[in-house]
Amino acid sequence: MEPAKADTLAAFDQHRPRLYGIAYRMLGSRADAEDMVQEAYLRWHHSDAEKVLTPEAWLVTIITRLCIDRLRAAKTEREAYVGPWLPDPLINYTAPPADAAAELASDLSVAFLLILERLAPEERAAFLLHDVFDNEYADVARILGKNETTCRQIVHRARERVRRDRPRFKVSEAARTQLLQRFLSALHEQDTDALLALFASDATWTSDGGGKAKAALKTMRGAKLVSRFIFGIWRRYLSELTYRLVSINGQTGLAGFADGRAVWALAIETDGARILAAYALINPDKLAGISSEHSS
Repeated sequence: MEPAKADTLAAFDQHRPRLYGIAYRMLGSRADAEDMVQEAYLRWHHSDAEKVLTPEAWLVTIITRLCIDRLRAAKTEREAYVGPWLPDPLINYTAPPADAAAELASDLSVAFLLILERLAPEERAAFLLHDVFDNEYADVARILGKNETTCRQIVHRARERVRRDRPRFKVSEAARTQLLQRFLSALHEQDTDALLALFASDATWTSDGGGKAKAALKTMRGAKLVSRFIFGIWRRYLSELTYRLVSINGQTGLAGFADGRAVWALAIETDGARILAAYALINPDKLAGISSEHSS
């Protein structure tokens, strides 16, 4: 590789993690995020990089605008999606340590990404850039091509919506792990009372099969309904899987494996005592490449 091209690639790779972090939180799709990062690299590669005064600012601007455009194009795709849509999971072979701080993964959790789905593309971008990635309002304004006052208003509105919908509980990974272990135990023992006791009275269960795996086509609400549904799918499909605790978007979750391949993953939202919401990922496209033998 020519020295100039090697320097260009090295400069890009320095900022790649930040660019992927923005793209994934914007899009909720690993494949789309990777595509946007690749497109950003191509634009960087074909630019006069030596004249770019601040490569990070240039690249963050490019990736953000690409993601806004991709979100607008994805609106029709999401509307046509079969059943509830959940973000692609980031699954790691090892569950977080029991003493991990809950807030460290709070801006990556499945629940948080679903809240972001309720924001318009530019709202999502402005909120993430300022509140998650610590960009100044002046930078957000430059990236979005708006004035600073407008960006302050956009971020304020988005922040209020996120705060209204976001769980206010700080939960240790030890508590989350214990709930999931009790969940599995209740299923293995076919203990209906124990399973029911794990869920809040208004708990929800959301399944994402994407039309490619059997899943409920609507979010279910209520501990009794959710419990009955879980036992039904356990007896039909899930009892033969091998389970392990994993990290799903930075929080402890469950993954079920068949022949070493992930076919089911569960993330939960909890107050530490009860499961408030459960998110079951079954779409094989979203679990592709995740095995019991290595982390993703």
